[in-house]
Amino acid sequence: MEKLDVKHENFRQFLDRLRAEKELTDIRQPVDIRHIATLVDQAETARLFHDVIGYGLPVVSGIIRSRNRAILSLGCSSYPEIEHRLQQGIDHPIPPKIVETARHKEVIETGGKLDLFRLPIPMSSIYDGGPMITAGVVIAKDPEYGFNSGMYRFMVKEKDLTGIDIVTPNNMRLFAQRAYEAGRPCPISISIGTHPFEIMGSGFRAPLGVDEMAIAGGIRGAPVELARCETMDLPCIADAEIVLEAEILPTGWTQPEGRFGEFTRLMGGLHWNPLVRVKAVTRRKDAIYYALHMPWENTWLAAPTRYTAIRRALRNAGVQVKDINVTLGGCGFWHAVVSIRKQAGEGKNALLAALTAQDIKHVVVVDDDIDVFDPTDVEWAIATRVQGDRDVIVIPGARAKPLDPSLAVTPPGVVPTGAKVGVDATIGEGIPRERFERIAYAYADRAKIGDYVKGKADAPPETAGHDEAIAGRLAGEILEWIESEPRYYQEIAEHFAAYEFQAVARAMGRLHADGKLWQDARGRACPKGSRFAAKPPAPGEGSDG
Repeated sequence: MEKLDVKHENFRQFLDRLRAEKELTDIRQPVDIRHIATLVDQAETARLFHDVIGYGLPVVSGIIRSRNRAILSLGCSSYPEIEHRLQQGIDHPIPPKIVETARHKEVIETGGKLDLFRLPIPMSSIYDGGPMITAGVVIAKDPEYGFNSGMYRFMVKEKDLTGIDIVTPNNMRLFAQRAYEAGRPCPISISIGTHPFEIMGSGFRAPLGVDEMAIAGGIRGAPVELARCETMDLPCIADAEIVLEAEILPTGWTQPEGRFGEFTRLMGGLHWNPLVRVKAVTRRKDAIYYALHMPWENTWLAAPTRYTAIRRALRNAGVQVKDINVTLGGCGFWHAVVSIRKQAGEGKNALLAALTAQDIKHVVVVDDDIDVFDPTDVEWAIATRVQGDRDVIVIPGARAKPLDPSLAVTPPGVVPTGAKVGVDATIGEGIPRERFERIAYAYADRAKIGDYVKGKADAPPETAGHDEAIAGRLAGEILEWIESEPRYYQEIAEHFAAYEFQAVARAMGRLHADGKLWQDARGRACPKGSRFAAKPPAPGEGSDG
């Protein structure tokens, strides 16, 4: 896939590019909004529903709901490149710039004209508590800490009232908590229908005081354009299709919100959250409503933020990383497999470092010969390299994500804690490396089954193998060859390939019968009594079997 220059691309141009790549399908016949979520779930491509019954706006969904669409969204040529783009944004942020005009100001609704029920906000899972705004990029400002951007969901309750799900400890929750304690609302802008650059930037949990829109600019390679809100001193994303200007009310975490189908692929429970009063809706005349479809649309761009956090933690710990896999089975949030170029003791160091990254719950660390993207290879490493009492680390009482269904129920407002688990599946110190030499078949580089299926025939060796006289002469040649260096049986067979294999086997048998053949500690053939010859273990020492 050719790498694209998309740094100045807007939301609609991205949709056009998806359409050109046959990754977006237009549905022009009338569709009931209650059917949208399941239709997107069944679809192979993103869907743009042009005629949503009862609404004047179209709905698009599923635009980053696959690996390939996630790659396309940031103009990358491979999925790992997404992590590099994110790291570029973190290392080289570009501050946003304020523009004076924005297309989403074509329609401005306040007061009695404001009506969230006119927006085509779909239901999703069968147990959802109500229509959920799922793709809003939220910008907030704290008097001390500055700007924060993030992605949060809003359950529509009234025509100008929603909830906001901020049960998880994060910067947005801190801003809302500080406003609540001061007895004032917390102003926010909610930009819906933005480019994935802004979605990814806002999805990265940056330290306090770091503007995620500057990170989004670094990812994009150009400043994110922001516009001023109409009813409050706060910016919003200028390219957005729809913007809600709102305030988190100082009600505290007292209002029921949810349930909702979460990134965990499970139904979340009822949460207690603050209320949000919407003061204005600004939108394009022909706005497209974007409904982010859970869970996979959340996962494909969320996982790279974990890659970046883990890689940074390991770099700070001085560990050389080969590969990282934040697995889909771990919902793109909780599980990581890390391969390292290990030095003594670094398996445990790598575990402890990786477990500090965001909400990572379980980490497996393997050697660099293990393919972290092959679950069979990883399981094999666990099976062959782990002793539970030595290599499994359990850290109790760590901060946990409230959406983890395995946690005990906690009272509203209480941050839950849980266990983090690390498995050191690297080869332990003091264990011979030769124990872990993989099976490899001889001649794999030149003996190809396809050639034989097509009729290839091997030429017979020069010398037949059943003659005992030949075997006796060959035995002497073999003994002379292995006197200077032990050799594997296969090496001997290859070195004396001018003889039929039977002749080699007979010659080795002759050496053994004459008491001249032995093996070294690695199983290679050597002369009996030579300095290479292995010695049997003393009684009680056992063997390496």
